[in-house]
Amino acid sequence: MATAVSTKIAPITLTPGALVEVRNIIEEKKVPTEYGLRIGVQGGGCSGMSYLLGFDKAKDNDEVYDLDGLKLIMDKKHAMYVLGMEVDFQDGLNARGFVFNNPQAKSTCGCGSSFSA
Repeated sequence: MATAVSTKIAPITLTPGALVEVRNIIEEKKVPTEYGLRIGVQGGGCSGMSYLLGFDKAKDNDEVYDLDGLKLIMDKKHAMYVLGMEVDFQDGLNARGFVFNNPQAKSTCGCGSSFSA
């Protein structure tokens, strides 16, 4: 059985604002230390694929990265869809939430939560 592998360079980045917000959520929701931030993709959404963002334990076929002390978990198969992506957090008058800036996306939907590759 394959095990999760810890590497140094993640295929994505989180802005300082996103890191702060994720750490706030971990503290507020009392996320267990064995969990990490899972980022990936799934089929669906108006453009064909949508982003996954949540807390989870590493599974077989996952890669585990260290992003400034934050454990980032990603299925190995998802890396090609998010390579170079930047995750930001916006807290403004018009919107509040995580924003995905993905150079692999050929097109995105109007709300920015789904894309095609």
